[in-house]
Order: sequence, then C-alpha cells, then structure tokens
Amino acid sequence: QVQLVESGGGLVQAGGSLRLSCAASGNILRINTMGWYRQAAGKQRELVATITSGGSTNYADSVKGRFTISRDNAKNTVDLQMNMLKPEDTAVYYCNTYVVTTWPIRSFEVWGQGTLVTVSS
Repeated sequence: QVQLVESGGGLVQAGGSLRLSCAASGNILRINTMGWYRQAAGKQRELVATITSGGSTNYADSVKGRFTISRDNAKNTVDLQMNMLKPEDTAVYYCNTYVVTTWPIRSFEVWGQGTLVTVSS
C-alpha cells in the first residue's frame, strides 16, 4: 500500500558528506511528520531528525549543526544531508513517516528498509 525506499548510503571517510534520500509511494493523500532514525551495531534505534509537514525540524544533539533534514511535499520525499561525518555516525539509517492514505482514509506509521552508512576513521 505505502512503501518507503531509502538511498544514498555508503562508505565515507571521517569529515566527509553523504546525502540520504527517502521516497514514499503508494496510495498517499498526504504525509505528516517525516524523520530519520539510525541503529548502530549492538545499540537501539535512535532518533536522528524529524520534520513536520509545516517544515519544523528537530535534531538529536549528536547531529545538530552537522545534519540537515528537508522534504519535498510535492514529491513525497525526505532527505538527510550529513556533513562532517564521524565514525560514531556509522549505522543503518531508516526513514520513517506518518502517512494518510486516500479514501478510505487511514493514518499509520511506515518504515523504510534501511540504508547503511559507514564512516571510517
């Protein structure tokens, strides 16, 4: 019905940059809050950044000033620009959205499959 597909992950050296993209597709009326989460090996999934439909953003303290989240409501996409990457940023990054489907109207949470970001020192 509704799917999220992430792209842009890869291997980068410390101090480098990557841009992650997430595209939502399906029977979508609108998308409310969109966000990026990450899960490092042996750790729980944590919030990285979120952005509301109105453009309000929220960032984890660990990425504030280095990462920028943005969205294109017309294309149903959300991006995460990651600059000044550190080895501790290494994780699988997951896109997350709350979508509202076309009639019959439903509202629910959707997770992407994840994209791996590896930052070498």
